[in-house]
This record gives sequence, structure tokens and C-alpha cells, in this order.
Amino acid sequence: MTAATKQDHIPRYTEAWLSEYLPHIPAIMIDGPKGVGKTQTAMMFAKSVWQLDQESQRESLAANYDVLYDEEKPILLDEWQHLPEVWDRTRRMVDNHIPAGSIILAGSIQSNNPNLHSGAGRIIRHRMRPLSLAERLQFPETISLKDCLMGKVPQKVWLKTDFTFPDYVTEILNSGFPHMRNITNPAVRRNHLDSYLNNITSREFASQGITIRQPEKLRAWMRAYAAAVATTTSYNKMLDAASSGESDKPAKETVIAYREALSSLWLIDDLSYWDLGENYLGKLKQTPKHYLADPALEARLLRLGERDLITGKINNPHDEDYGSTAGRLFESLCALSIRTYANALDAEVSYARTRKGDREIDFIVQLDQSIVAIEVKMSSTVSSEDVSHLNWFAEKVGERVQEKIILTTGDTAYRRKDGVLVVPAALFS
Repeated sequence: MTAATKQDHIPRYTEAWLSEYLPHIPAIMIDGPKGVGKTQTAMMFAKSVWQLDQESQRESLAANYDVLYDEEKPILLDEWQHLPEVWDRTRRMVDNHIPAGSIILAGSIQSNNPNLHSGAGRIIRHRMRPLSLAERLQFPETISLKDCLMGKVPQKVWLKTDFTFPDYVTEILNSGFPHMRNITNPAVRRNHLDSYLNNITSREFASQGITIRQPEKLRAWMRAYAAAVATTTSYNKMLDAASSGESDKPAKETVIAYREALSSLWLIDDLSYWDLGENYLGKLKQTPKHYLADPALEARLLRLGERDLITGKINNPHDEDYGSTAGRLFESLCALSIRTYANALDAEVSYARTRKGDREIDFIVQLDQSIVAIEVKMSSTVSSEDVSHLNWFAEKVGERVQEKIILTTGDTAYRRKDGVLVVPAALFS
């Protein structure tokens, strides 16, 4: 099929990744939830396109897979999971030594077909997330994660921005899904987010063979998950919060199915613990830190608007004191952004928290042996107490730590005397 006309779009980090890798790799897979821009980004590179969510194109390709050898390349196989056989066909084409830059697969669902080969060693995968802050704002002068990992940030730093706390609240609510960026009416945007969530429970679960007999219980569990954003709350506590006061609670197996289905749709984006940390920091908490794909989904599930987040008058269904919900949604926005920047560099992102909970580093970004430690603080000012965990971490880990960073809602990027970089989240890329 001939590639469609390329539309104007927001430049994405995935484009830079594709530009670097596609000329050297026969087949690449772009994963991510629906609506993040996988198709539009891939079409910037593709010369032939098969849209496999369309029945006519599925039937045409299934009748003659060999056409893929003859089509102009790169070929985009969009929503490939609707025709799972193309995965093995692509793998065989790689085994048959097709040229580098031949095939881009894009999918919104992780296939649960046990008969499919993993693709290991043949197909390179890249996760695409909703728009990061840097992609949304396109500020010309920022402090880049790449420079931080390479130790190239100057000792003297001074950058200014007029981005303020209410602007971050707006970005949390506006969503990183590109198709929602031009919706200025809050009511219309809320409706779009509700439709997105409803489509998940009514259509996408069914496509995976999961019948939701009580969709309200799934939504309640998702709401409890959103309330646990940026925490390591156990799944049992989420279930208790979702079914408080009810005798007819979903079975544990049902909740596991919910979680697995949401993960396969790329909507759960949990952060793992730093598995090298015990070598340096002692016993660590080893449960994942919870995030959904976009903080706007978290805010919408919790029915939070601009006034709620700015005033901070929010109830949390969990018993523990997790601090400001607005602060944790700000951390979620930073998590989305940091992971986008790191993914373009093939760097890993994790977190560290001592088992007692007395020390924590929100994000540890690692590329080879270089580490950048990042803390998030929803404040415009930074105290010595705020950076104490960063300095403790750097002392424990040593010279591998290239930078210590605290992301804030302030207006100035600067370096403290103890070496910590204080950076407004809007000025980090």
C-alpha cells in the first residue's frame, strides 16, 4: 500500500530514535497505548503502509505475504496485532536477510498469543509514551538528560522560565495524547478522556478475550490505582480501597486479569526498583512504583480539576498519608517526561527506596556505568533537607553519579554549592 501524505505534527523523541536505529536494523517495533502518535511518527519514515485494523487490508495481505518483499521500504505494518501472523512473517524476513530499515511494526496491544516467537534477536522494540513536557513546550534552551549522563553540564548554570505551578497543573489535565492537545474546552476534554477510558473497558478488554461483567468494579479498581500514583501501594490495598464497604469484592484472580490486561494495553507504566541498589544502599523496597500512561488519566479517574489540584483539597481512598495528590501527579508528569528522554538514549529508569522508607530517590537514570539521580519537588524553592537524599545517594554510589538533579516548579535553573542541579521541570529535556 502507498504511504499516506505526512501531516504536520509535534516533533517526537521517537523520531530521533528511529533516525538513529532504522538505517542499521531490519525490523523495528514501536509499542505504546492508543493515541500516543505511533502511526503518525512511523509514517514520517514509511514509504509503504498497511493499516491492519482495516479488514480489507488484513485480507489482502493475508492472501499474499510475499508482497512485503517487493514493496518500497520502509514498510509500516500498523496495528499488527490484528493480523498476528505478520510478526512471524517479519521474523522470517529478517532471517532471510532483508536490508536494514525494511519494516516498522506499530501496535497498541501486547499480543498474548503463546505461539508467537518472542522476536528476540530479530526485532528491536521501542516504547512510545504520551507527549513529554519538552515535546509539548519546545523551549529552545534546556538542560538535557543526555548532557547530564555525559557529564557535560557546566558548573555554572542559570536559565529562566516563566512557567509556573498553575501551568504544570494545566499540563497534567491537558493530557499528553496529541489529539487532545487542541481541545481548549475543559468539559470537552473531560468527555474525551472518559470516552478513552470507556473504550478500554467496553472494547479493548473484549479484544483480549476478557469479559467485564461489572465494569463499574473495574473502574473502581482503576480509580484506586490512580490514587496510588507514585507510591508502592500493594495490590491488595488497592483492591480494599476499590471495594471499601462491599462484601462482594472481585476475586484476586479477577484483579490480576485487570492488571495484566491494562499492562498489555500499555496503560500501566509501573517503575521497577534499582536492582543494583542493594550493592550500595542496603536493603531496598522491591515492589514497583505505580503510574498510569498519562497523568491526565489519573486525574480524570480521580475526578480532579484545576481548582482541586491548586487548592490541594483532595481526599485519598488509601489509609496511608502519601502527601499531596497534586504533588504525586506532578511526579507522574515528570516520570512520563524523564522516561521519554531516557528511552531515546536507551537508558534505564528505576527508583530506590530503603526498606524502612527513610531514604528514597525518585528516579535513577542509568546508561552503561553513568548515573543521574533525580528527585521531584512540587515547590518553587529548594532547601538543604530537600536535597539530602540526593547527596546521600551520591556519597554511597560514588563517581558513577554524573549529576544530582531536583526538578521543581520554580522559575530558575541553577547549581547549588553542594553540586545539586535545581531545574524547573519545564527546562529539562
